[in-house]
Amino acid sequence: MIDPLARFAEDRARARDRDDGWANLCAVATVTAAGEPAVRVLVLREIDGRLGVFVNATSPKTDEFARSATVAVMTYLPTLTVQYRLQCTLERMPAETVHAAWQMRPAVPKRMDWLYAEHRQSSPVADRAALLDALEAAPLPEPLVAPESATGHFLDPVAVERLDLAGEGGVHDRRQYRYESQGWVETILVP
Repeated sequence: MIDPLARFAEDRARARDRDDGWANLCAVATVTAAGEPAVRVLVLREIDGRLGVFVNATSPKTDEFARSATVAVMTYLPTLTVQYRLQCTLERMPAETVHAAWQMRPAVPKRMDWLYAEHRQSSPVADRAALLDALEAAPLPEPLVAPESATGHFLDPVAVERLDLAGEGGVHDRRQYRYESQGWVETILVP
């Protein structure tokens, strides 16, 4: 049986082995309250056997996630010349999952999460020096734990498209996978 998610995991592992800087990243596309498209790069994680992203509740993307049952996710692995496009449903992660994973974050992103309590993500700041000063002054709890605004979402793919730009004979290999009641169904597409 075809499993595009297993192939996706294998391709990401191969890209990591090649020191591909994009192997752990994805672009997530949403729609703003004004109906405008919005896209941003996020770290794509594997949590409990599922794909997921972590976001701060003060971020505009939190509201965008709440307005839609699905998001579009794109990854490009330049060391493999392979692109994936995924249509995913969203499911909020349990707080205990988020808080446990938060402990593994680097120091600066942890501090940023606490800064958001006073300065919402995407809010304006006078200049970079003011941002760095505010970050340095951000109060941190002892012991250091995740703030309540640290959230996460599972991304459950219902459609996957894989495009191999190094297809045989110079013709890209484009395949679409849709999840149906019996499992994944593959369709070859004209690139």
